[in-house]
Amino acid sequence: MFEGLQDRLGAAFTKLRGQGKLTEDNIKSGLREVRLALLEADVHYQVARDFVNKVRERSLGQEVLSSLTPGQQVVKIVHEELTELMGSTHQDLDLTGKTPHSIMLVGLQGSGKTTTAAKLARHLAATAKEKPLLVPADVYRPAAIDQLKTLSGQINIPAYDSQPGQKPEAICQGALFQAETSDRSLLIVDTAGRLHVDDELMAELSRLKKLLRPQEIILVADAMTGQDAVNAALQFHQQVGLTGVVLTKMDGDARGGAALSIKATVGVPIKFIGVGEKMDALDAFHPERMASQILGMGDVLSLIEKAQAVVDQKEAAKLAKKLKKSQFDLEDFLTQLRQLKKMGSMEQILSMVPGVNKMMKGAKDLNPDGKELKQTEAIILSMTAQERVNPKILNGSRRKRIAQGAGVSVADVNKLMKNFQQMQKMVKNMGRKGARGMGDLQSFLGS
Repeated sequence: MFEGLQDRLGAAFTKLRGQGKLTEDNIKSGLREVRLALLEADVHYQVARDFVNKVRERSLGQEVLSSLTPGQQVVKIVHEELTELMGSTHQDLDLTGKTPHSIMLVGLQGSGKTTTAAKLARHLAATAKEKPLLVPADVYRPAAIDQLKTLSGQINIPAYDSQPGQKPEAICQGALFQAETSDRSLLIVDTAGRLHVDDELMAELSRLKKLLRPQEIILVADAMTGQDAVNAALQFHQQVGLTGVVLTKMDGDARGGAALSIKATVGVPIKFIGVGEKMDALDAFHPERMASQILGMGDVLSLIEKAQAVVDQKEAAKLAKKLKKSQFDLEDFLTQLRQLKKMGSMEQILSMVPGVNKMMKGAKDLNPDGKELKQTEAIILSMTAQERVNPKILNGSRRKRIAQGAGVSVADVNKLMKNFQQMQKMVKNMGRKGARGMGDLQSFLGS
């Protein structure tokens, strides 16, 4: 995420830190690099200029120039201004007042509205204790209605039984009635999109807005489209009045322009970001945490929240007892591996650890892909219960049988066992010091 921007900003700050003393000239030179980095990331030129002017004004103050660590002070200022640029604090959805509430998802075709509707329903059911009803109201895109109904089955949240021949207004009216006469507290409406903004689309959205009186009108925009996403946000906001934005495909090659420009240009906050294709790959947007990631500082708070969401507390307590006795076997390894996989891709997890981005470059072993994790799981599953509990009995013939069962080479099995032995040594040290359980173990698994 934002790798190019991270590299350019990192190079600029390295130069500033390398200066024995900061002067007006080298601050201006460093901030020129920052401005170029922002423009290359497709940040709106006016936003980039205003941002650099604010940072320059603060950096030339006596507090920075007379500091013992002026380079670090400039980085701190940039972090604060980036946070401010993206909205200062997380803005949650407004779901107050009489139920059923409603959320309209709007946007262009291909932005990921339908998938986001299902992700958002799952998220709100889990975190806000809402009882969503998905409303397929896109009657124009082929299979859009079927797609949302299929996703609703995957997340076990009902979808209104709309049909392609219906008008969107009739669908929403029927969904409202169903919600009012059942236990559904929230409608999440997947509206139609277009390849570009047109009068017909906006007129339809205005009619649905009048009918639903939604608490939230959320634009779903593709983060990889940069300024096109910002321009779309401006047009939708002018026509129907947005209350927030979801940026999708943030796990892809997004340069950062949309995330850094939307709040300043449009005036509405980013509320969520899509970070993958799975139904749980939707994260609340926190400006301060995103600023930390952009500057290569990691995002420990989000990492902790992800761990807390997937950790089975009973299993963690059971593991803690085993760690204290240095009784960590391959069954435990497999359990922790599966919990780690629930947190997302290894690349996403490692990007949240401060300093790891730099180490990951040129060191592939620090960033195992999903294929490698699946291979590890397959090797362990090819073992007998006795072998998992007591790996010392794994002689040459057993390792050959395991390799054939997992579809890998004996060398792959040997590599796993070597890594496991290293983990056992770490577990012994943790036992002596007093194990802290899941946090320490998952930290090791991610290294």
